[in-house]
Amino acid sequence: LRINLPSNTNRSVMEPDSEHIIQGSHDGFVENMDINIALIRKRLSIPDLVVKKMIISQSSNSPITYMYIESKVNQGTLDEIEYRLRKIETEYLFSTGQLADFLEDTVWSPFPQLMTTERPDKVATNLMEGRVVLMLDNTPTVLLGPITFASYFQSPDDFNGRVLVGTFYRILRIVSFLTAIFLPAFYIAIVSFHYEVLPYELSKTVKIAVNEIPYRPFIEAMILEITIELIREASIRLPSPIGQTIGIVGGLVIGDAIVSAGLVSNVMVIVVALTAISSFVIPSIEMNTTIRLLRYPFMLAASVLGFFGIVIGTIVLFIHLINLRSFKQPY
Repeated sequence: LRINLPSNTNRSVMEPDSEHIIQGSHDGFVENMDINIALIRKRLSIPDLVVKKMIISQSSNSPITYMYIESKVNQGTLDEIEYRLRKIETEYLFSTGQLADFLEDTVWSPFPQLMTTERPDKVATNLMEGRVVLMLDNTPTVLLGPITFASYFQSPDDFNGRVLVGTFYRILRIVSFLTAIFLPAFYIAIVSFHYEVLPYELSKTVKIAVNEIPYRPFIEAMILEITIELIREASIRLPSPIGQTIGIVGGLVIGDAIVSAGLVSNVMVIVVALTAISSFVIPSIEMNTTIRLLRYPFMLAASVLGFFGIVIGTIVLFIHLINLRSFKQPY
């Protein structure tokens, strides 16, 4: 008689690469659900921390684990989450991204309605605020919900500093959010329709810079934005040492060459560089991706209608945000 007793190989607990920590604990979730639950329980040793499991996919036979604090959670929200979990019908479920698609209120919205994280301290904080945590085995990423728009501009590091410092950096992130979405659109609108809003000396400089460009500012902006996206994607997909080289060399060489060739102006390079830097300030990967998508409709609206197009786009954006829900809770 022979009995196989396999031992599971688990990655050691370490700081997550996607969420760097300045102050605070430097441990992160791994691909083992039991270890992840233990990391949360280590921070919340309280009797009303509830852990429940539910089997969704019969093919993968992987349970969904959801956690909440019974005295903090909204019972209506918890009932809604359990109802949506029971409604899921799929042959396989291997990632939290797939799970989020089944649970979100508005799948086609560019804004995420569930927050992802790999940090146990962030999960513990959100549990104390009455949110529910959803986890899958074999993935270090967990989902948090219901979530609000302002939550994407907070970082656990904000609570490790002084009040004024944390508040300043949250305001800075909101300003960066607005800059990353509206700055290219404002530049296109000013150059195409509204030169009069610039001071005389600055308008002369901008006019000289764009005079030799053979096409409209919208095309100029699209060339640079797509180039930035290509460099960013290439640096992510390549191994780390090569990726950093591609990012620096590609940005410097292509940026200098494209201006020297007269395809884009110096001012447009500055605008796109500021936009890219502003989008990196947001601590949430999902919101960062949303910002990268949103700037294109605003650029198109500005190239057609100028400031009026930006105003229309802003109104549509606010109406969409007001109507969004996360597990039927206001976004």
